[in-house]
Amino acid sequence: MSRATPPKLRPTDIVDAQFAAAATLVGDLPPPTGWEIAFAGRSNVGKSSLLNSLMRRKNLVRTSSTPGCTRQIAFFEARDRSDARYTLVDLPGYGYAKRSKTERRAWATLIESYLLTRPTLCLVCILIDSRRSVEAEEQQLMELLKTPCEGRATPKVLLVATKLDRVPASKQKNVLHKLNQSSGQPVIGHAVGDDRARDRLWSAVRSALGQAAIVEPGRYGT
Repeated sequence: MSRATPPKLRPTDIVDAQFAAAATLVGDLPPPTGWEIAFAGRSNVGKSSLLNSLMRRKNLVRTSSTPGCTRQIAFFEARDRSDARYTLVDLPGYGYAKRSKTERRAWATLIESYLLTRPTLCLVCILIDSRRSVEAEEQQLMELLKTPCEGRATPKVLLVATKLDRVPASKQKNVLHKLNQSSGQPVIGHAVGDDRARDRLWSAVRSALGQAAIVEPGRYGT
C-alpha cells in the first residue's frame, strides 16, 4: 500500500479530535485507512497526558496514575482547519512487571504485530521520562522498527522526553543533551500545559513526515 504525501499541519490548527476505535487482539484492529502516528513508551511515562495535549483536549484519552492501566491499542482521529485528518495511536505501556507473564506476552504480540504489519503507520513517537535515561527497552523498540516488512514502509522514529517540567529549569538543557547522546538522535522535550512545547512537538512531527516546519521559539527542544 503506497502512501501519498501527507497534508501540511500547523501546530495550532487542530479543530476536532475524537476516539475512533480500540483493539485488544490483532484481529480487532480497525482497517488501515489513513496516516497513523503511534505513541509508545514505558507504563506511566505520560502518553495519555501528551496525547490530550496534542489534540487540545483535557480528558479525551483516559489518564491514570496506576502503571499498566492501558491494556489496548486506542485510535484517535484529529482534524485540522484544512480538513486534513491524522490518526494518533495510543499503544499499551511496556516494562510493567506486576502484570502476569501471559498478559504481558499478549500485549507484546499485539504491539509487535501492529508495529510490523500496519501499512499506514508512518511515524512512531517513543516517549521517555525525562528523569530516566534511554534504556534497553527503548533501544530494542528502535531496532524492532528497523525490521524490513513486506507491505509497509519503515516508519520514522521521534524520541520525546516527557514530564520535563518536573526537572529543575536549570537542568533541563543538560537532561535533553544527555538523552540526545545516549539515543544517538535528537530528543524533543515536552511538558503538559506548555503551549510552546506542544507546538514544538507538532512541528517535529511535521518535520519527520517531510513537511515544512513552522515553529515558535520556546524553551523546550534542541
